[in-house]
Amino acid sequence: MSDDWRSYDDVAVSYERVHAPRFAEPARALVQLAGVNAGGRVLDVGTGTGVVAEAAARAGATVIGVDSSLGMLALARVARPGLRLVAAQAIDLPFGPGVFDVVLAGFVLAHFTRPETALHDLLRVAAPGGTLAVSTWADGRDAFTEAWLELVHGVVPKELLEPSLAKAIPHHDRFRRADKLGEVLRAAGLRRIRVERATYEWNYTQADYIDGLRSWATGRFVRSMIGEDGWHALRQRAAATFADRFPDPMHDRRTVLLASGTKE
Repeated sequence: MSDDWRSYDDVAVSYERVHAPRFAEPARALVQLAGVNAGGRVLDVGTGTGVVAEAAARAGATVIGVDSSLGMLALARVARPGLRLVAAQAIDLPFGPGVFDVVLAGFVLAHFTRPETALHDLLRVAAPGGTLAVSTWADGRDAFTEAWLELVHGVVPKELLEPSLAKAIPHHDRFRRADKLGEVLRAAGLRRIRVERATYEWNYTQADYIDGLRSWATGRFVRSMIGEDGWHALRQRAAATFADRFPDPMHDRRTVLLASGTKE
């Protein structure tokens, strides 16, 4: 495993198998909101395994995806071999000013320690009149999450878990709100801002849902704390708990904010 539990390097396979197919629909919506079209130059920041970048490429754009996780990029090269991918940090993008017509950031804004700093560099590489579009999770805990956290709190104290998660996704709660998301985009200098709310529904087998938990921040942190044997035991308890409480397959419903603005 990676020495830094916040890294996605060790969970790329699980992420791509379980989550990437379900993120395709909000990725297409983000691309549509941004007005990506044939011939456009697009940067996808925090591309992961390339779901948003693939949606932009299918719209006819020339796309580059960037991510700091080498494990996710390696998986993206296998899963989506036509993409151009670069290892880079969002706050130090290796591109000149005004290179891209559209800059996309799907479900990454809440992870930045200083979103305003990251947005500054994202806008730096956008052309005048270009578009920045982002997506964020807008919902709270559901019955599935509550069941999972009950199990997690049995092995990692809440007092240790919550501050650690706050460091990994410091602005999750902030960007669940449309007004706060709009405010930070406006403060970054964007104009003609649009924020839309959308709801998506997915089905998971219980086995897939539980396997996918390793990709979330909670799973990555807990796994780093209790080791592989402890993680295996926790997954077994989760399988028994979910089988007792929920139908299989499980029907999941998530709310997303999609926002865009224009650089002037």
